[in-house]
This record gives sequence, C-alpha cells and structure tokens, in this order.
Amino acid sequence: MAEENRLTDIRTVRELLSRHGFHFSKAMGQNFLINPTVCPRMAETCGASPETGVLEIGPGIGVLTRELAARAGRVVAVELDERLLPVLRETLAGRENTEVVQGDILKLPLAALLEEKFTRPDGTRMPVAVCANLPYYITSPIIMLLLESRLPFTSLTVMVQKEAADRLCAVPGTRECGAVSLAVQYYARAEKLFGVSRGSFMPAPNVDSAVIRLTLHGQPPCTCRDEAQLFRVIRTAFGQRRKTLANALAGVYTKEKAAAAVEAAGLPASARAEQLTLEQFARLADQLAE
Repeated sequence: MAEENRLTDIRTVRELLSRHGFHFSKAMGQNFLINPTVCPRMAETCGASPETGVLEIGPGIGVLTRELAARAGRVVAVELDERLLPVLRETLAGRENTEVVQGDILKLPLAALLEEKFTRPDGTRMPVAVCANLPYYITSPIIMLLLESRLPFTSLTVMVQKEAADRLCAVPGTRECGAVSLAVQYYARAEKLFGVSRGSFMPAPNVDSAVIRLTLHGQPPCTCRDEAQLFRVIRTAFGQRRKTLANALAGVYTKEKAAAAVEAAGLPASARAEQLTLEQFARLADQLAE
C-alpha cells in the first residue's frame, strides 16, 4: 500500500492518533479524509506545479498536504490545533518543500506570510494557490477573508459543505443565490468540481461535501463608484429577499429614493434581489449613491 494511501486507512489513522493521544474536537469541526481518491483530485485541480506554491488551511493529519507536496514547489500549511503539530511532524517527515505554521488563518498577517514563505532566492514571488478542506463552521469567513484581502492568489480550491457550495457557486435567478454568491462573483469565477460523500470522512459528518474552485479575476467584472456601497445594497436587498427591491431597501433609504433608484437603474418595479445580476446591482448602488 502506498504511503499516502495508508493515511486514508481507518486502522492506520486510529493507531496514529492514539499514539499521539489525539481526540477529535467537535468545536474545531475536525473531520479527516479517509477516501483515497479525493486528495489527489484536489491537488491536481488546484494547479499545483513545481513552479507554484500552495497555501493549505487546516491540514489535519497531512493527507492532502502530502499530495500537494508531491506536486508543488512549496507548501505552507496553517494549522490551528497545536495537538496536531507532532502528528504532522511525523506524517510530513522528509518533505523539505513543506512547512507547517501554527496559527489562526483569520488572525495571521497573510501578506507578510506570503512574502516570507513564497519569495524565491532571486526575490521573485511564486504564484500561490489555496487548497484546503475547510471547517464547515467558518467556511464563509475564511473564503471572504482570502478574497477581500486582494492578495495575489491564483485560485482557491476548497472542500465545503454541499449546501455551502451551492450558495457560493449560485447564479442569479436561482433559490440558492444570495449575498455571498454575488460577493464571490465580484472577486472570482466560481465552479463546482465534484461531490464528496459524508462517508469519505472520519468521523463522518451529517452532511455531504463538495469541492469548488474560485479562480480570481484580474479586475472586477463590473464597475461601481463605491464597493462598500455595492455590498451594503446587496446585503440589504437579500436581507428581505421576498420583498421588492424598493421595499427591501426602504429600511436604509427612503422608499421614494429606493423606488427612484430602481427605475433609474432600468429595473422593473417588481424586481427582487435574487433576480439581479452583479452588474445590475452595481447600477442600482450607483443610483442610490447620488
């Protein structure tokens, strides 16, 4: 049995964790992959190559990390749980292109981390992709932090809860489309790659998962006067998505101003949030800013 596959064998994983005195933490949303086909697919689709670097978030026991290390020029894995550090030292031993950083991805100085870890000896920066099996309970905060940071990531290939994948990749006009869908569209092109059943994990969660890829835009796909205003309008409109735009926005703007902005943006008075494209929201936000 190949070394990488042994880390997806339940008996091997249990022995490894027992030897290190490790117990799963529900609070940290820890579910380790035991399906041997998933991590190779993630590593392949994230674009890892000898010329690129990969930032991994939440390496667990290092199953995905090993696959990334076999393909990427450099891998930096950020792990919050200090109890997993000795486990990772064992499972990643001998992989000189891999480093584990202990810390909270939501609090680390990411710009400084990328500069320190992914700068070549000649001073040039490696292209960096993100690849991770994200904890379900902080999926959206992590993804939005990475997108809003505007750091030079090429893409984010992440495993998330299936329902979260549906929302993150949703297009206007669908029930799944929400404020986070449009926020993601502003920064990246989102696509679902493949599903992952709940039985692929140890311990098994109560839901299925999916792997998605967010390929970052060089420039936003639409222009607006004020990004903060755009996202405020989107959040407000989806906050009362069953109402027409004018009524949904009346809590922040006057109903008269909201109705006039809807008309000036070329939208029907009956329009609701889930029907609008990102470009239409940008026009509406610009009208409301006047």
